[in-house]
Parts: sequence; structure tokens; C-alpha cells
Amino acid sequence: MDWLLEPIQIPHMQRALLVGLLAGFANGYVSAFVVLKKSALMVGSLSHSLLPGIAIGVLVAGLTPASAFIGALVAGLIVGLGSLLLSRASRLGHETALAILYTCAFAAGVLLLSRVGDNVDLNQYLLGNILFASDADVVTVFWVSAIAITALTALRRPIIVSLFEPSAAQALGIPVRWLNLLLFGLLILVLISTLQAVGCILAIGLMVTPAATVYLLTDNTNALFWGGGLLGAVGSVTALLVAHHFNLGPSTSIVLTLGIFFALAYVLSPKYGLARHLRGRSATSRAAVPTP
Repeated sequence: MDWLLEPIQIPHMQRALLVGLLAGFANGYVSAFVVLKKSALMVGSLSHSLLPGIAIGVLVAGLTPASAFIGALVAGLIVGLGSLLLSRASRLGHETALAILYTCAFAAGVLLLSRVGDNVDLNQYLLGNILFASDADVVTVFWVSAIAITALTALRRPIIVSLFEPSAAQALGIPVRWLNLLLFGLLILVLISTLQAVGCILAIGLMVTPAATVYLLTDNTNALFWGGGLLGAVGSVTALLVAHHFNLGPSTSIVLTLGIFFALAYVLSPKYGLARHLRGRSATSRAAVPTP
């Protein structure tokens, strides 16, 4: 029990575990929408595009949670909505436009942060450092998680209908475009709240892996959302405890722990995993053997 109780007596670990628990659950819940929409690459692009907003926020208002949060929010909205406008006003597809804008934004962010000065650690934003989480970070993650989960739970059914059957949703009077914009905005908010935990580069792992893991284990949509949230929270807390005792990087430990859960689900899933695939090949091979 000392292995478990000793870390939670340390103030900075208490804050880190709270942020990991909240951010892990929120990201795991939202990741169900990402998996159902098949938009994992879009999430990765958006997470990278937050960096220039953080840099500008730091340059304008100094290094504070508020400046980083507002700057990242503005940058994410500009890149996300800008890619939509660019794709609609040209021959480019949405993914092509997003790729161009997010790579330019990420490069600009790295350049700007490198010019800020020695008081800003670039790796803190690229890879995150949850051990430096402040009380303000805990409060921010709590409210973002509460707002996102409450709104998405209340609107989950119409959002899912609009994702799979947009024409039918419009015929039913569902405001498809506004729901997509709401989902997009909440996704960006949750991404920003994750930066302290895993940074811009690794944020996609926390927002995609939990629901992708559950997706291999069940066809139940309700389980996909709540199971993804539970797995994200448990994986984050477990990784932080392991990282503390073995002196490992907390951000990378979170993503790798979730990756291990995904690998286990892929190997052991009775319906959609490697075990079923191997059984199917074995049965096919036996059926193909001619009888004498």
C-alpha cells in the first residue's frame, strides 16, 4: 500500500494525479466521437496547431495559464475554421488544407517560442509536464472537462445521427452544422486542457487511444463513451504512479500505458482482435485441405 499511498502525500503529485484523472476521463470520453467520426488525423493536426497561439499569448501577456489557454484556443479555431474555408474556396480537400495550415502553424510556434527567452521551456509545450501543474491548471481542467462531458452527453444522440446520416438528421430538423461546430469547439477545449499533461505532440495519443481500445472490445455505443473515459482516467493515473516510482517521463508514460492497453485489447479481443483473425485463418486453412 505504501507504493500507492506515498505519491499522493506529495503536493505536486496530488495536482498531477487530479489533472491526469480529469484530463484522462475527458479525453477518453471525447475520443469516442473521434473514433466514430474517423478523424484521428484531424485531431493530431489541431493539437500541433495550438503551439503558435501559446507562443503569442506568452509574448503578449507573459507565461500564465490564462495567456496560454486563450492563445491556444484562438490558434486552434483559426487553423480549424481556416482549413474549412480554404477547402471550400479552392480545389483543395479539407485534409490537404489542414495539413498545410497546421504544419505552418507548428513551425511558427516553434520559432516564436525559441525567441521568447530562456524562461520558457519549449519541451514543456511540446511534450508537456504534468508534474508542474498548478492549482489554476487543476481548476481549468475540471471546468473544461465538466462542460465538455455534460454538453456532449446531453447532445450525444443528435450528434451521432448527424455524423452517420447528415441528410436524415437535417430532415429531422437537427442543426447538423451547428452541432459539428460545437463538437469541434469542445474538442479544441479538451485538447487545450491536455497540454499540461502530454503537450502538443502527444495529445493525439490521449484523445484517440482510449476509445479505440474499447472499440475493439464492444459494439455498445454507451460503453464506448464511458469505457473510453474510464480507461483514459485509469491509464493516466496508473502511468503517473509508475513514472513516479521508476523515475520516468510522465507524459510519455501516459501515452505508452494507453498504448499497452490498446495492444492487449488488439491481441485478446475475441471479436475484433488478433486472436479472432488467427482463428479465422486457421479454420480457412483446415477447410482448404482436401480430404483423401
